[in-house]
Amino acid sequence: MRQIALVLLCLSLPVVVTAQMRTEKPPLHGMHWMAITGKPLSATVGAMIFDRGGNAVDAAVAMIAAGCTMWDTLSWGGETQALIYDPHTRKVIGIDALGVAPTGATPEFFKAKGMKVPPEYGPLAAVTPGTPGGIMVMLAEYGTMSLKQVLQPAIEMADGYPMEAQAANTIEHYKKMLEQWPYSRALFLVHRTGAEAKTKAPAGSESGGPLPAQDRPVAAVDGAHREGPEPGEVFRQPDLARTLRELVAAEQEALKQGKSRKQAIYAAYDRFYKGDIAREIARSTQEQGGLITTDDLANWKVKIEEPVSTNYKGIDVYKLTVWTQGPAMLQALNILENFDLPAMGYDSARYINTVYQAMSLAFADRDFYYGDPYFPPASPIKGLLSKAYAKERAKLIDPNRANPGIMPGDPYPFQGGVNPYAQLLEHWKIAQAEGAAPGGTLAASVDGPEFAQFRRDFTAGTTSVEAADAEGWVVSVTPSGGWLPAVIAGRTGIGLSQRMQSFDLDASESPFNVVAPGRRPRVTLTPTLALKDGKPFLCFSVQGGDTQDQNLLQFFLDVVDFGMTVQQATEAANFNSFQMHSSFGQHEAIPGKVLLNDEVPPWVRSELRRMGYTEVFEARTSGPINAILFDLKHGTMWGGSSNHGEDYGIGW
Repeated sequence: MRQIALVLLCLSLPVVVTAQMRTEKPPLHGMHWMAITGKPLSATVGAMIFDRGGNAVDAAVAMIAAGCTMWDTLSWGGETQALIYDPHTRKVIGIDALGVAPTGATPEFFKAKGMKVPPEYGPLAAVTPGTPGGIMVMLAEYGTMSLKQVLQPAIEMADGYPMEAQAANTIEHYKKMLEQWPYSRALFLVHRTGAEAKTKAPAGSESGGPLPAQDRPVAAVDGAHREGPEPGEVFRQPDLARTLRELVAAEQEALKQGKSRKQAIYAAYDRFYKGDIAREIARSTQEQGGLITTDDLANWKVKIEEPVSTNYKGIDVYKLTVWTQGPAMLQALNILENFDLPAMGYDSARYINTVYQAMSLAFADRDFYYGDPYFPPASPIKGLLSKAYAKERAKLIDPNRANPGIMPGDPYPFQGGVNPYAQLLEHWKIAQAEGAAPGGTLAASVDGPEFAQFRRDFTAGTTSVEAADAEGWVVSVTPSGGWLPAVIAGRTGIGLSQRMQSFDLDASESPFNVVAPGRRPRVTLTPTLALKDGKPFLCFSVQGGDTQDQNLLQFFLDVVDFGMTVQQATEAANFNSFQMHSSFGQHEAIPGKVLLNDEVPPWVRSELRRMGYTEVFEARTSGPINAILFDLKHGTMWGGSSNHGEDYGIGW
């Protein structure tokens, strides 16, 4: 009995220690509102909107606009996806503002150029801009303010704002790529002089390499002479400022004509997608070698959707559907419901192995079955989220060994259907048996520069936006796209997206995600809302490419199963799998490779090696999670913002 007691005590120690751990950042507290996002300036914009009487949707829209303007790993030509809790209907609403592949974007087109997947950068990487339409629909349908009010901070920033080191260093790092595109060169390489200004860029694109640290000395970035802005230098975007003012002008003219607030915002929407702005986007994109047409812009629409959900231990967790990877987190929760995770101990080898394999099972289904739900055949979401299907998938978890051979399952029988791609699924199994799974799996031993490049693609960043108010509105957003190095669309100042790279070119690799004109690519972007007893409980999201739902899953388990505060959970020592196919670069995977925190103890490391894992380590592994927890007992809000990057929050 004494031995059993000692074992139980040892198992409980990690939970107790974790629950008492100190955090690098203090938690936020608020009664009236909370605004959390990727940069301090953007969070300040959210606070300004709240202070001027806006609700959480108004604040979220303004924060997205500010983040796009300051190039917070996104810009205006990217995409926005959001979950909104409406306190009046008590429903969670999904916003799908992801662009689509333009006319001419076919597998044959890209294969004729010798490409295995669409390109990472450049005009051919662009889908239609989604963020402008997304934020205008959010504002019109669920906000309270005018477009003029919520865009006012972004317009001021476009007129000039002090650029932070992270963006400045990224511009400098990618200057050889930026110089290929005339409007990007003119906007970003502000200190290029004389012969340098006339230098022609090399043909093709450049892979880039590691991004400089945000606090790296100026002279250490690509030599002593900068061609892009210096950290702290006022960066001006006159074309973007004019575009944003044109949107406001369209709204104000509609108001003068007696239109309602909502109608006036949609007048600005029409100017962007059907008017002079659309014509310049199409003209300049084609001038630079891209495919976007005016019809592509005019025909694109924001979708207001019903999200998908699952229940984990009495908590309803909501995600956007299969055009994102979000349902993979719900699948993983369904699988993990079959295990006693707290009894395993926080970040023990057994816990890591179990959660790693649950994520691998869910993401294998993502790789095969997820894609644009508006293109037939529809993904089998009912079967994928079936508890019975999850129970069958859970049986595949090996408690003693890593399982690099995890494959997609067949959810169709769990929704009373027949798999239309059964032969392709069999192809995956054959390829796996031959050691070359679709998508281009790398060997688990890959390391050095090749792995570093893979990892940069796999964890590609963006930003996140969380907002909540006393009325009960809650918003979670993961806007992205158009990040540096971006192609600027002519005189609009709009940076085009790079989301085309997330498509596949062959059905054998992903039958629901093959590029086609008008189709949405499957994205990694994944906001999250959770309700408890029908009331908001958690609002959270994170940046980081294919790691997003891995980190969000662990954040959620840290709060629900291990009793962490929201700030502790945003800073906690997560682990990441590289077993799923990357949504970026060459869509590769590395089964059995695991990212661990530096503080994982030696006995856990050795046990994982015995199980067949290959580790890499980092000092901070939480990902830049931003979150709001609703204290139902006290009627207050707790805010958490990870110590991973520059994410920042303000509450009142």
